[in-house]
Amino acid sequence: MAGHSKWANIKHRKGAIDAKRGKVFTRIAREIIIAARLGGGDQNANPRLRLAVQKARAVNMPNDNINRAIQKGTGELEGQQMEELILEGYGPGGIGILMECVTDNRNRTVADVRKILSRNGGSMADAGAVAWNFSRRTLISVRQEGTTEEEVLLAVLDAGAEDVRTGEETFDVQAPVENFETIRAALDAAGCTIAEANLQYVPNQTLELTGEQAAAALKLLDLLDDYDDVQDLYSNLEVSEEEMAKIEG
Repeated sequence: MAGHSKWANIKHRKGAIDAKRGKVFTRIAREIIIAARLGGGDQNANPRLRLAVQKARAVNMPNDNINRAIQKGTGELEGQQMEELILEGYGPGGIGILMECVTDNRNRTVADVRKILSRNGGSMADAGAVAWNFSRRTLISVRQEGTTEEEVLLAVLDAGAEDVRTGEETFDVQAPVENFETIRAALDAAGCTIAEANLQYVPNQTLELTGEQAAAALKLLDLLDDYDDVQDLYSNLEVSEEEMAKIEG
């Protein structure tokens, strides 16, 4: 059930970059706005909003920012009308890319993403052409400090987890979407420290790239991640630790 999580390592690296660029507050605020608009401002009755607020607090977003985002979502404060949009594309080496976007102008977002892809060895894909290879999953990352993989396994096996992978600093628990709350509660009860809890798209099959193709694919993913309207980014790219060391060196 355990394994090494290369994609989690890449995600962790990109997450650190995002934090340095100061984008994380903006992205979480957008998620809060969308969640509140779709499910209301009561966190107890809106699991998506509760998760978004937990993300905000994990990165020390001020309560005023959180409350303003909720009020914009519920219409108590004026704000731009935002909508969700999932775009699909291909990258160097044929990797598949899923982009969860939040935008106030669908046409602009599609045009901008198409331009980024086409200028960097990629292309837009028709709806479903890439998504078929991804499953919506629960992903909960537990800090390794103060716990063991065995303790995590014992906590989550009966709660519906399907896989536990070892990342750089975390044990990453994967499970069906419907088991999200059950697994999180089981980890809390076991005294585990949750570093991150999300619903994510996970590739059913990965594609390992090396050399120039791997470097080009990572560059494209960075550029897409930099684009403001891209909220979350997923791909089936797999790069070995050795290859990552060469690229980053």
